[in-house]
Amino acid sequence: MIMMEHVCKSYRIAKRNAGFKEACKSLFHREYEVIAALNDVSFTINDGEMVGYIGPNGAGKSSTIKILSGILTPDGGTVLVDGRIPCKDRIEHVRQIGVVFGQRSQLWWDVPVIDSFELLKDIYSISQSTYRRSLEELTQLLNLEELLRTPARQLSLGQRMRCEIAASLLHGPRILFLDEPTIGLDAVSKLAVRDFILKQNKTHGTTVILTTHDMQDIEALASRIILIGKGRILMDGSLADIKKGNADIDETVAELYRSYDI
Repeated sequence: MIMMEHVCKSYRIAKRNAGFKEACKSLFHREYEVIAALNDVSFTINDGEMVGYIGPNGAGKSSTIKILSGILTPDGGTVLVDGRIPCKDRIEHVRQIGVVFGQRSQLWWDVPVIDSFELLKDIYSISQSTYRRSLEELTQLLNLEELLRTPARQLSLGQRMRCEIAASLLHGPRILFLDEPTIGLDAVSKLAVRDFILKQNKTHGTTVILTTHDMQDIEALASRIILIGKGRILMDGSLADIKKGNADIDETVAELYRSYDI
């Protein structure tokens, strides 16, 4: 179970005007602005749920994922993932979660993908038998056989994302955080990734939290959606709660954003 209660997180951002004079001035007197990324965020996600975590740019989605994965420490509030505090129990915590950031890579750029997988096996202390079983299953389901011997830098975006998802699942995590996993993918690659995520949830009972701006991903995968805007949870329900008749999902969500002024 994932639980966040009254979680807050702020960032202090340096600001200055353009120009050489302003740059020199900022060396001695720097101005800062405090941005509240999360403001009293609370929700609970049960084991095996597939949740779409949506909101506009800057709403606080990635900050939430980073807190839940232990990368960031919240300023206040309570965060528990299967009874663990992510930022304090990091070694044990990362053994039970998988994280995919659509704009970040966990594959080593200049070596074949299989070498990255072998290194991740050692990092996570995966037994040889478990590793072989996971590798065979993921290779088959994600159609990776022709990609494993190729350096990550020579893969297309869609190919790399399939490898990124496999890398995050080699150790058999109970929870999978997906931060825009289909960004930039073509239609065929998107369908393949969506199908795989559904199978992973159905076969292994993996809890999935998906953040994306692609509402077709949400419609295809999530049984529940949580809307965040300006650092606050604005809605927690299902697509059926917000759909109006036969309205397109993108139009429905755009109207939802307008109604909350986000």
